[in-house]
Amino acid sequence: MTKQQKFLTMNLFLLTFVLGTSEFVMVGLLSEVALDMKITISAAGSLVTFFALSFAIGTPVFTALFSRFSKYPLILTLIGVFIVGNIITAISGSYGLLMVSRVITAVVTGVLIALAMAVASETMPIDKRGPVISIIFTGFTVASVLGVPLGTFIGQWGGWSMAYWFTTTLGIVSLIASFATIPRGLKGTRSSLKKQLKLFAYPRIVLAFFIPALSIAATYSVYTYLAPLLENVLFVPARYISLVFLLYGIVSIFSTLIGGKLAVYDGMGKIRYVFLAQAVILASLYFTSGLLVGGLVSISFMALVVYLMNSTMQLYFIDWADQHVPEARDLASSLTSVSVNVGIAMGSALGGYVTTNMELIDISWVGGIVAVLAAVLALINYGLERGARSSTLKEENGQHGQYEGSL
Repeated sequence: MTKQQKFLTMNLFLLTFVLGTSEFVMVGLLSEVALDMKITISAAGSLVTFFALSFAIGTPVFTALFSRFSKYPLILTLIGVFIVGNIITAISGSYGLLMVSRVITAVVTGVLIALAMAVASETMPIDKRGPVISIIFTGFTVASVLGVPLGTFIGQWGGWSMAYWFTTTLGIVSLIASFATIPRGLKGTRSSLKKQLKLFAYPRIVLAFFIPALSIAATYSVYTYLAPLLENVLFVPARYISLVFLLYGIVSIFSTLIGGKLAVYDGMGKIRYVFLAQAVILASLYFTSGLLVGGLVSISFMALVVYLMNSTMQLYFIDWADQHVPEARDLASSLTSVSVNVGIAMGSALGGYVTTNMELIDISWVGGIVAVLAAVLALINYGLERGARSSTLKEENGQHGQYEGSL
């Protein structure tokens, strides 16, 4: 990699770190927002829900609409909108304005993530795309490990609005870095929204979309309720629970980086085994929760496998679009992050159902079943891919034989 490519990689990492911090810091400030706005905790929690829904719905649509524009001015403009969105959040005096600002920020966040992935795939050497994309994804993980706790501390110290002045400042830093590192020559693709949405006419794309969604849902059915599980099942003292979350975050960084290596070496052929391992790890928590050390080991392994599939799926969507619907390349770049957000919503809802109607620890084996479903989808998808490649090879051999016969 050239020095310019390395600087670009670090900037895209910074961008996802900033976006992740802005998205997730609200989770740590729900009580402060609820008290200040004089609303219930559940109403404050809906800010997180609507962010995820806006991200999932708006990202593919607006990514497709904006794909005709050159990436350099588009990225700078969207970071500018992101900064304005965070300023509006910081000065919001009403719940309605706060909700609107979070919805706008969510859509911009999703499109910027898709553009970051597209820029990386277009500018990096083939053998470096997987590792670079894993570094970009790591920005989100580091945001949860460092950015969110820091933002939460700032919000608790100076008021929740101060946390969003902090993310605004981070956005300005990212804007300056992007101005210096984003290549100017990355042109857009002129195509209608209708043509780009043809990407979803391919059953394998739809099938592949639900692979990361189910995998993340499997983990988040447990992770969403990890705090009560630690306190009420593993009997971890409340003052140490934040340390367990820190441990989880640190281990998940390695998950993202290892996932980048996996993507280089036939990741699609291997991720079904990753999901099976994920299923075993999640289910193991049911049996290890009787011992504190055993439970913590299961949770650590849960973090180690959670993001192994990210880079593989990201490259799969981009490469598929390149081969079949080139005008939908940027749209394809958004699918992994959209799928992950769908998975978060699915997993948290499933975990809520289980904790309401069953024992709290039952979320472990239920999550394991969902991971098995992800493995089944990955196996079906890989079989279809191998069948398609075999058919293409036979057609090429047949045409080659006809050509030799004519000679």
